[in-house]
Amino acid sequence: MYTYKKVISLCIHGRPHYHHHHFFHSSATTTNLILHHINNFLSLRPPTPLQTLTKHHAFIITTGNHSNNVFISSKLISLYANLHHPTSSTQVFHSFHGYKDIFLWNSIIQAHFSNAMYSQCLHFYNSMRVFTPLLPNQFTVPIVVSACSEIRDLVAGMIVHGLVFKVGLFDDSGASFVYMYSKCGCVESARQVFDEMPVRDVVAWTALVIGYVSNGESDNGLRCVFEMYRADERPNFRTLEGGFQACGDLEVVYAGRCLHGAAVKSGLGCSVPVKSSILSMYSKCGSLEEACLSFCEVDVKDIKSWTTIIGVYGKWGCVRRCLSGFMEMLAYGIIPDPMVVSCVISGLANSTCTSAGKTFHGFMVRRNYHQDQMVHNALVSMYCKFGLISYAENVFKSARILDKEVWNAMVHGYGKVRNGAKCINLFAKMLDFGLDPDPYSLVSALSSCSEVREMNIGRCLHGYAVKRLMNEHVSVSNSLIDMYGNIGELETAKRLFCRTDKDVITWNTMISTYTRHGRYSEAFSLFNKMILQGTKPTASTLISMLSACTHMASVEKGIQIHKYIEENQQEMLLSNVTVATALVDMYAKCGQLEKSKNIFKKMTERDVISWNVMISGYGLHGDATSAIDMFREMELSNVKPNELTFLALLSACNHAGLVDEGKSLFGRMVDYYSLKPSLKHYTCMVDLLGRSGDLGEAENLVLSMPVGVVPDGGLWGALLSACKIHNNHEMGTRIAKRAIECEPTNDGYYIILANLYDSIGMWEDAERVRKYMKERGVEKAVGWSAV
Repeated sequence: MYTYKKVISLCIHGRPHYHHHHFFHSSATTTNLILHHINNFLSLRPPTPLQTLTKHHAFIITTGNHSNNVFISSKLISLYANLHHPTSSTQVFHSFHGYKDIFLWNSIIQAHFSNAMYSQCLHFYNSMRVFTPLLPNQFTVPIVVSACSEIRDLVAGMIVHGLVFKVGLFDDSGASFVYMYSKCGCVESARQVFDEMPVRDVVAWTALVIGYVSNGESDNGLRCVFEMYRADERPNFRTLEGGFQACGDLEVVYAGRCLHGAAVKSGLGCSVPVKSSILSMYSKCGSLEEACLSFCEVDVKDIKSWTTIIGVYGKWGCVRRCLSGFMEMLAYGIIPDPMVVSCVISGLANSTCTSAGKTFHGFMVRRNYHQDQMVHNALVSMYCKFGLISYAENVFKSARILDKEVWNAMVHGYGKVRNGAKCINLFAKMLDFGLDPDPYSLVSALSSCSEVREMNIGRCLHGYAVKRLMNEHVSVSNSLIDMYGNIGELETAKRLFCRTDKDVITWNTMISTYTRHGRYSEAFSLFNKMILQGTKPTASTLISMLSACTHMASVEKGIQIHKYIEENQQEMLLSNVTVATALVDMYAKCGQLEKSKNIFKKMTERDVISWNVMISGYGLHGDATSAIDMFREMELSNVKPNELTFLALLSACNHAGLVDEGKSLFGRMVDYYSLKPSLKHYTCMVDLLGRSGDLGEAENLVLSMPVGVVPDGGLWGALLSACKIHNNHEMGTRIAKRAIECEPTNDGYYIILANLYDSIGMWEDAERVRKYMKERGVEKAVGWSAV
């Protein structure tokens, strides 16, 4: 409006560069001068300075050519639109008093479209249709249909589509309708329009490819690219961008390489957009080296290219390359945006390199990057992944705005470190502040309720999930099943299981729930149903089932599971150490030691747990010598034993009475491997020494225990039993007092001491112990038999 008023002002107050006698010296001279200026105006090409345009506009108004000359008015409309003054274009259009033909209408429609004023563009088109008998032509339709696309006005687009069919303009504008339907999310309609086109040019193909990809149908988009090549239609750089995006979304690197080769062969591989798309594709496919090569080939490395390569370094845990890439980007003078800084932080989080994460945080503080909310969220997430919850809390508390992403990250963090109380409390605060938690925050809160046994809150969260329809999210359903299973409400868990759209985790959760509560028959029934419905068991499923077989001592069921693995998932026996170890454990505990040994020998990879299970199996069957031999073989395999290894060995030696071997192993544990014995190790050694009659050495071992290991009733009880076996009443009396001090309500200690006195004829002392037991209210447990 300001520009148009300026033109009127110039008309009123005169033009400084022209004098009156120049125009009226003679009519011929005046006419020629006017034509000369009009011709100069019509020959103007954008960009035209606004001051120049207003001077020409003022001259045209004074000569009277502005209100009835279509070409001059159209030129003015176009030039004002190019200078982003669509309001002035509108004023010119409305001041035209002649016949407004389709050319003029197209000019004003185009003026608003080029300035992204799509609603006004459609307004002028509708005015033309309502107030004039004019029909759109081949220039009008693409503009109007594109405007419908941009504002997602499907109804208006369909109306134009119907008119175009009626007036016979479809052949010239089919590609525009393909684009419009795709943009509005109607990909099937876009494909139908495409199939109806008699001639399909590269624009139509490209519109369909981009439409498929942008609507999440990358497989169809990629298929469309291949169809295009088979139809001998040469793609443009936009088509290739869509194709590379589809390959990245689908993570099909082989197809991406083929398309890359075709792009290079056609010469389009040299264009900057295509190079950027190739880099993005290899990054999404996880092809690190090819992504690096593609990055090197990008001529103009903008912030997007740097973000892509730094992101892929971070994703694959290449911390050094991630950080060096970031510093190199700074050296090139590119100012990092929040996205690239967040990529670096995510990379550090994936690497679990806490020192590097803290250092980069300090760098960000100095550069003032931490003020951005995206970076703020990434920092909280990083510290939560590190398990440094206090650091995460400090960053979280410094938040300037309520952002649900950072709150969700904090809830996840509390859930990860098993701080159930804070997790539930923060989740409740989210609801108080009106922030919408995501399903994974709800999962963390439900797991925390199960962990801290806050079942009333857990049921409230269940109600919240139903109210917000979040119970339809499979992860939420799985957490609810697990929560009710943990507290023993198996029927509720079963009802939820039956109503849920199941994934493999749902099946695993219900099976493990049955196994945990000793409902082994239901676990096997569910496992069989799982297989019948076509869900492939995972390693977790099979481990749960083998655990059930072990607890049932059912070697028949165990053989069935083993047979299933061999027939359907043979590779799991070779590649998954945990499943193979579970099989070794099951056969050993079910009395099939030979089968256990055979599976162990076939294992291509053995970790410390595998060795421990096999050693424990030998000890369980009383073969302490084989257990020790297995330990020596373990040492030769360069697998370092842990505390559980020596506990299994000492237990085996204890049951077999191998005192010297037990003492040697205990010394090797402490002196050679620098492992700290626990109370269980000391109890084993005391029992071993006591059974062999070395009561003094056993007592000395107890007295020499480090400060952090406190003897309990079990240890004193083992030594007391040894005193009874070897009739050492003096030490027995001493040990009994310590045992009773530890567990004053344990009737066994009183009975052992009384029996010890009886065995050596100290009847009065024995009676005194029984009387003391009665005075303290300790009653002897009644024996019973299942026979």
